[in-house]
Amino acid sequence: MDASKGLIVLKPVLHNNIWGGRRLAEFGYELPDGPVGECWGISAHPHGDCTVDGGPFDGMTLSQLWSEHHGLFEGATGDRFPLLVKILDAADDLSIQVHPDDEYAREHENGSLGKHECWYVLDAHSHGHIIVGQHAKSREDFSAMVRENRWDDMENFVPIEPGDFFDIKPGTVHAILGGTLILETQQSSDVTYRVYDYNRRQPDGSLRELHLQQAMDVIDYDAKAPESGEVTNPEIDGITQLMTCKYFSVFRVRVTKDHPVTLTQDHPFLNLSVVEGEGGTVSVAAGSREVRLGSHLVAPCGCGDITLEGDMTLICSFVPTE
Repeated sequence: MDASKGLIVLKPVLHNNIWGGRRLAEFGYELPDGPVGECWGISAHPHGDCTVDGGPFDGMTLSQLWSEHHGLFEGATGDRFPLLVKILDAADDLSIQVHPDDEYAREHENGSLGKHECWYVLDAHSHGHIIVGQHAKSREDFSAMVRENRWDDMENFVPIEPGDFFDIKPGTVHAILGGTLILETQQSSDVTYRVYDYNRRQPDGSLRELHLQQAMDVIDYDAKAPESGEVTNPEIDGITQLMTCKYFSVFRVRVTKDHPVTLTQDHPFLNLSVVEGEGGTVSVAAGSREVRLGSHLVAPCGCGDITLEGDMTLICSFVPTE
């Protein structure tokens, strides 16, 4: 079997964030000093381009693989690796924010992709909440609420617990609140429009930039705010479908020592992130890799079926093709 069709294991990129903590060390990552909020586990974005750990492409970046060895992703289109997978540790509240769609980002953000994202809740404070959605009915209504500091009237608070899942479409006002740990799957974009940041000071004493005009341009004022993130889809042979849209399909896989799981890999690529458990082994025809909590891998096109063994939960994603 062609060794180039083996699993692509990636070294995460860690980011300091004003709202971050130190919990990402629980995943085995070596953290830089200071508050660390984000692990970019699968990313080819210029702000955090992951490198390959081992195998024939050792040391190359994911963006290099996309451009120089595109046969690994045969059938995938576009000028960049399309997805970005993160683990977020919100020790403090993130800003209240919103993301643009492709059309707005392409025109106003130098050709960037838009940012459709989704969240799988790994941990949360007892009786924890997040903000998903808002209650203003128009740009004028929203502007008045901001001007009058009527945040409680605007924000839609949703209770959360581990295992919840949220689809955060472009135009959705949202904020991850302190005490929450999530796995985020998103388009490969780093465009965020901040609406409110609690007048929080950065280490140099400055306030972070707000983007109210852009935010009001892109907010979907007709979107229905969710009441819950409970996953109601059934688990079948260890696999639970979480969501599918044109940008990504996301599913959870539970593996136990008594019940290994085999995945059919018939996509241009398949992302795998180990988010719970002790770890185990991920195997394809070209070989096996030992994985642990916090491991991130890409299974390339043509690698064949993927066998998962051990004690672990994974969040997996791919880009649907017609």
